[in-house]
Amino acid sequence: MGQALSEMFPPKAKWTPDQIPDQTGKVAIVTGGNTGIGFSTCRHLLEHNARVYLGARSAAKGNEAVQHLKDITKKDTIYFLELDLADLPSIKRAADEFKSKEQRLDMLFNSGGVMVPPKSELTKQGYDLQFGTNTLGHGVFTLLLLPALLETAKQTGDVRVINTSSNGHGFAPKEGINWEAIKDGPVRDKVFSEWQFYGISKWGNVVFSNELARRYGDQGITSTSLNPGGIRTDLQRHLKGVSAWLIDKMLFPVEPYGALNQLYAGTVPDGKSLNGKYLIPWARVGAARPDTDDPEAAKKLWEFCEQETAKL
Repeated sequence: MGQALSEMFPPKAKWTPDQIPDQTGKVAIVTGGNTGIGFSTCRHLLEHNARVYLGARSAAKGNEAVQHLKDITKKDTIYFLELDLADLPSIKRAADEFKSKEQRLDMLFNSGGVMVPPKSELTKQGYDLQFGTNTLGHGVFTLLLLPALLETAKQTGDVRVINTSSNGHGFAPKEGINWEAIKDGPVRDKVFSEWQFYGISKWGNVVFSNELARRYGDQGITSTSLNPGGIRTDLQRHLKGVSAWLIDKMLFPVEPYGALNQLYAGTVPDGKSLNGKYLIPWARVGAARPDTDDPEAAKKLWEFCEQETAKL
């Protein structure tokens, strides 16, 4: 209960994005970079001289965001990467496009996502839209980029993968992921609300992040998951009525808070100390739900992502 209140009403931040070290020479990908937390992440990385690839589904919105970032930062090292996390072939094309242009990848911000859309909405491959986008989409994208991450880690010894979860991961059912409910079918129709599916997807983000940390931490990859805090973004677009009004009143603005946790995880010099950790607002190590550390659950999710990647 203490941490939950501390996450909702965090103490004053001791670290802010203006403390980001110079990122000259470093390359980053930010999913969901055209709006909200992702846009803020791109902005601050650009302002500190990184090369940034902004991943977004819509070419029109993505290119508009790229131009806006160039205008406000006066930097031109920002590039649009067409990426639909709800369509696995699109993820493969995005990874291939990036690898055709860059030899290194220092930071992967798995930042994009959806929250509580109608339960009827599915990915192109028929998975629950939230699980398929937030968990599976980012898992497959990470695995496709793993060779670039490992090669960069071999050269620099310091690569970061930052996985944006939420305190909403606590809404997941006791088994974490209900594997019968994440695909369209009779089980899915009978169980779980949109919020529980959101919890499943965010629980999956933490579990995948922890498994990446276990498997590759000794090879120079630091994998961190986090709750970015209650931030006012487009993510709340599916909320309605009194709940939407109440939640909006409790939220923090995108600047300077929205990207603070993930920028900290991605750029703080002593990043290796954050491998396998879960950050809470603002830039503090906290604790995710205990079962996110279950190695058997992690192995199952990792192998599932590997199987889907192998089909591409």
